[in-house]
Amino acid sequence: MQDAINVDPAELAKFSDLAHHWWDTESEFKPLHQINPLRLEWINGIAPLHDRDVLDVGCGGGILADSMARKGAVVTGIDLATKSLRVAQLHALEAETPRIRYEEVAVEALAERQPASFDVVTCMEMLEHVPDPESVVKACAELVKPGGWVFFSTLNRNVQSFAQAIVAAEYLLNLLPRGTHEYAKMIKPSELAGFCRSAGLNVLHAKGLQHNPITGRYWLSANTSVNYMIATQRPAQ
Repeated sequence: MQDAINVDPAELAKFSDLAHHWWDTESEFKPLHQINPLRLEWINGIAPLHDRDVLDVGCGGGILADSMARKGAVVTGIDLATKSLRVAQLHALEAETPRIRYEEVAVEALAERQPASFDVVTCMEMLEHVPDPESVVKACAELVKPGGWVFFSTLNRNVQSFAQAIVAAEYLLNLLPRGTHEYAKMIKPSELAGFCRSAGLNVLHAKGLQHNPITGRYWLSANTSVNYMIATQRPAQ
């Protein structure tokens, strides 16, 4: 049954078609390369990555997973886009990235197989691309060890995010391929926080990601009206 796996075939096809561009810093993935250092340092500042077992859910071509491994983490990256995973694996081989592995598996299936196995779980820019984001949040909560951290990033759903993330980024400035995001799939922070609490995670930190299209600069702020990240923790007991 198709609904047995929490995946949208159209979304997989979309990213598979772009797979060969993942590590081209001037390609459609340029924004991900630009924001990755900000995300990495924010995560590492809350949950130091060195010698931690880390899972990156929806890893794509491995941009964040690779950088976390270079921070000293033992990283597993998972995705259901076969071509993207092959790109990630090839890059890890070519760049000789230490202590990193990739697997094509659904997060829900991995949660059944390896519950409470990771110190840190990251799920960035993925929830807005699946049919059932709450299921992903629940699986992430099951995969992290008691006391461990789970990080999510996604797009808010409001008029401003529609204007900036879709109209401007995809159609006016061509920062992203058209059709990358669908407004109806965007998730309000209150909704994501609700998913987290239902899964037994405590929401402890939130950050917004700002962008100046004229200068090209990205920075973190308290403004979560468009792109935002949250840090959650599974209670130790």
